[in-house]
Amino acid sequence: MIEITESGQGYLRDLLAKQNCEGIAIRVFVLDGGTPKAETCIAFCRPGEQEADDEMFPYTGFNAWVDKKSKPYLDAAIVDFAKDSMGGQLTIRAPNSRMPKIGPDSSLPDKINYVLFNDINPGLAQHGGNISLDHISDDMVAVLRFGGGCQGCGQADVTLKEGVEKTLLSRLPELKGIRDVTDHSDSTNAYFKQA
Repeated sequence: MIEITESGQGYLRDLLAKQNCEGIAIRVFVLDGGTPKAETCIAFCRPGEQEADDEMFPYTGFNAWVDKKSKPYLDAAIVDFAKDSMGGQLTIRAPNSRMPKIGPDSSLPDKINYVLFNDINPGLAQHGGNISLDHISDDMVAVLRFGGGCQGCGQADVTLKEGVEKTLLSRLPELKGIRDVTDHSDSTNAYFKQA
């Protein structure tokens, strides 16, 4: 799970002591987990502010609550504090925050993001492009958004139908289809522009 180094624990203990709140803890969670925009966060957590399904981990002098849905993204995470000439910096390294380990119990958005991140976007990155999951519709259609060199690209339909759709539907049979909601009228950064 999360490793908090001795120096990290010391820093957090001092920080929590300054809050003048009996039983204050920290809460660790990941925003936009499983996507390139993932951000690992640590926040103060006053008694009763934790979520019902959070898991508590005791450390020396304080507790850490971990958001349940963030747990796969926090596997192998390390929190450390390094002193420097400006005082120091708390760092959080969560190598799985952008690319979680996918298992049979993983959510469909996590599975889609995993395929996009590992199988589709590396090829599109060669053209300065990417695709992200916008949402999943009620009828199990993955609604995608093209970005970078893919937005406005004259070959976006081919990429969607021949590459992305075939890959996602073959890997995730629970999906019923793929839809693009990108505004392709803006072709400023498009890799391939039609004349």
